[in-house]
Amino acid sequence: MALLLICSLATYAQRKEAIAVLKETDELEASKLKIKKEVKIHVPDTSHNPGLAFRRSGFIPGWGQAYNHKLWKVPVIYGGIGLLGSAVVYNQRYYKQFLTVYKLRNDPTLARPAAGTPIRILYDRVPNKEAAAAALSGHQRNMQLSILGIAGAWGIQMIDAYIDAKFRHSYSMDRNLSFNLTPGIITTGPTYAVGNVPGVMPAMNLLVSL
Repeated sequence: MALLLICSLATYAQRKEAIAVLKETDELEASKLKIKKEVKIHVPDTSHNPGLAFRRSGFIPGWGQAYNHKLWKVPVIYGGIGLLGSAVVYNQRYYKQFLTVYKLRNDPTLARPAAGTPIRILYDRVPNKEAAAAALSGHQRNMQLSILGIAGAWGIQMIDAYIDAKFRHSYSMDRNLSFNLTPGIITTGPTYAVGNVPGVMPAMNLLVSL
């Protein structure tokens, strides 16, 4: 009877342990399944057109970024172009004013502007025609650089839209990136002063898989 009781207890303990192991395995599999569901795998979208994104950005800045679902880039683009545009307006205004001042300084027969006007203030601030010419040249250069900056920003956002669309069209954007680093050797040509004996150099082989 005692032997039967011991065997029953041992069987019960083994069964309880097996149930616990099965429960832990099920919980582990469920957690793996949950993690797999939460991870978003982005696959290439062959219907997305990089050329269309490029052309849209060429027509209207930021349109290509909106097409690529990168809306956060649109205010950045317009902020940069807006600052450059304000620099063009600022330097153009002062260029015209200093051009008038330069003409007044260069020709004493011209009538002086009325006191308190912006032109008269600049006229009184600039002592001679050389200083007026220097200020005129500076504002002209800054205006031209600002215009070039707008053209450059326009072109950069077009390229950015094309690259984003190309990645969305052709490449996977998930996190399944792995690499394998293994030691190896590289055989080179004959080493100097060693005759025809090929040279051997240690190396590391890098294998990247997506």
